[in-house]
Amino acid sequence: MIYAAFLMFIPGSNKTFAAETKSRGDYLTIKIAVVGPGDELYFWWGHFGLIIDDLLSGSSRFYDYGVFSFENENFFLNFAFGRLLYSSTVSDTPDIFRHYIASNRDIVVYTLNLTAEQKELILNAALHNIRPEYRDYLYNHFLDNCVTRVLNIIDDAVGGQFYDMAENTAGRYTLREHVRRYTYFSPFFDWFLNFIMGQNIDGASTVKQELFLPSEAGDVLGTFNYIDGNGIEQPLVSSVEIINTAEGRLPALASPSKRGLHELAYGIAIALVIIIFMLISKKYPCGRILLGLSQSLLGLFFGIAGTVAFFMAFFTNHDYSWNNINVIFVNPLLLAAVPFGVIVAFNKKKSAFYEKMLKGLWTYVFFGGVLTMLLKLLPEFYQQNQATLAIMLPFTFTLSFIPVWIGAAKHLFKN
Repeated sequence: MIYAAFLMFIPGSNKTFAAETKSRGDYLTIKIAVVGPGDELYFWWGHFGLIIDDLLSGSSRFYDYGVFSFENENFFLNFAFGRLLYSSTVSDTPDIFRHYIASNRDIVVYTLNLTAEQKELILNAALHNIRPEYRDYLYNHFLDNCVTRVLNIIDDAVGGQFYDMAENTAGRYTLREHVRRYTYFSPFFDWFLNFIMGQNIDGASTVKQELFLPSEAGDVLGTFNYIDGNGIEQPLVSSVEIINTAEGRLPALASPSKRGLHELAYGIAIALVIIIFMLISKKYPCGRILLGLSQSLLGLFFGIAGTVAFFMAFFTNHDYSWNNINVIFVNPLLLAAVPFGVIVAFNKKKSAFYEKMLKGLWTYVFFGGVLTMLLKLLPEFYQQNQATLAIMLPFTFTLSFIPVWIGAAKHLFKN
């Protein structure tokens, strides 16, 4: 008000006495920025930010709740145990946009339809959050991320109406299916991330749970209406502006991919290669070497993957990796295949014993996988681990005792 009154005494000013009645919020414009995926893995799901344009100062400030640094003390140790700190910062919006445009990322801006009082509330909350004693928070990919912190402020501004709607509206997909919409283009990371995630993200979701994704949050904000102080229904978003469109970048899938078929093809391919090595080993020494080393490599790959999943399921704060039934059959025990396979490949005298050990190991893995299929019939154990089963069961069946048992059974039947 002091600023507005001061303008009245400036010669040539076209301000009128009505300006005195304006509050701080009348000079603010509140926007939301939805930024598309980037190149690095931790940017694959996009980004989200709060923009506050201030007519009084002529500034546009970008409040970012997704800032972290590899230089932080014990960064990798904290990341491994799920204790990663994120920070809220503020920067000039043009600078941030130039960075994202140079990184070839989509930028969509939603201007919010709010009263002066609501805008001022959002400004005060944003300024509070960047204070040194409040700017850091413990990051959670699904429950507390860059989107969550901004939506919390917006929900407060509309009197809790936004989350009330989101909590009571069914989501479109499970959280796992949403994650895989953004990882489909990378077969390895798509499988590995899916493998280490447990049952906690496989239940029916609500819209609020889906809001961990920036694009989902933007879409929901764009269609949300709230009741204002006069009892009138208002659209939360007044306009949408596309600032930048990424070139040549694969978009997220509109619906989850059926990746289980791809993993099944990989599993069958591995099984066929092993069968070829088995056939060669009957005539040529190199076949035994190839058969032994292939099992060592399989044990190394899936043993490491199983060790990571086991560690994350039992020893970390990564709650999305808890209750992972994959560790029943893919776990650190598979690392035993590494020395066993090497012995089979290069020590003919001891190979018979270790061939049996390997067959026993793969038999355990196969039946462990079958057990998880049966456990999924119980709602409390349900997990979308079809991709892991699809890649593991074909080759573990081939390497297990099961073909031997089937052959023996056929022989007895003929006799």
